[in-house]
Amino acid sequence: MASVVDWALLDHTAPEPVQVGDMVSTEPGGMPIYRVVAIEPGRALLEDEQHAAPRAMPLAAFRWRGALAPHR
Repeated sequence: MASVVDWALLDHTAPEPVQVGDMVSTEPGGMPIYRVVAIEPGRALLEDEQHAAPRAMPLAAFRWRGALAPHR
């Protein structure tokens, strides 16, 4: 069974726009989708299925935050 992701606009003005474990993307459900593994000021350490090593990227590059939806 495929997982469902709830996408919401990333609130860049929030004190914590993302949390460790969130998914981020430039488009809702768009590719690539990154998982947040650590947070730095204005940046997040991200990993995806394609790259072995996590990499730091600016949060301003992303518009969407996703979380796995509860079973529907």
